[in-house]
Amino acid sequence: MSRATGDMTAKWIFAAGLMAMTGCVSSGAGLSHLVDRDGAIVTRGEGPDDARPEACYAQDVTPATIETVTEQVMIQPPQIGADGTVRAPAIFRTETRQAIVQERREIWFETPCEAETNPDFIAALQRALGARGVYSGPITGQMDMRTRRAVRVFQEPQGLNSGVLSLAAARILGLAVWDPDAAGIRDDAI
Repeated sequence: MSRATGDMTAKWIFAAGLMAMTGCVSSGAGLSHLVDRDGAIVTRGEGPDDARPEACYAQDVTPATIETVTEQVMIQPPQIGADGTVRAPAIFRTETRQAIVQERREIWFETPCEAETNPDFIAALQRALGARGVYSGPITGQMDMRTRRAVRVFQEPQGLNSGVLSLAAARILGLAVWDPDAAGIRDDAI
């Protein structure tokens, strides 16, 4: 291998390593961020105002729905004679405008921290989704597009349209234990 080829290979290896490290970057007080391929942002310790520092949260943004509205606006009313006949018809102008049908929504939800990176957890997730008939792919232990699609299908009836697994969905699937302390339930109330 020539020196030029070796230098290019080293640069590519460095670039690939740098890109792999930026998938989960520390920012400030030990907070890590991972941008999901689905567009959601997954963070540890950062999220809604009441975020717990040891928990992971995902933010899902639903863009605003904008519709083009076309209306006929009367700029001159019809001229009607005393006997009721139309002497001159009304004159209209076509106006087209953009209208927001649904506002942009940002929601934060808690997610199992290992849901994006732990192959054993992801394999268990794939098996649980398969048992419920929403995943039919191979058990790979990788959070691929097929798995994300199944997570989205499973969570949609619960009101969450995201390919990132919520903690609530993980509990329903039997992948996360219900924690009364995290829920703020007193021991004497159980």
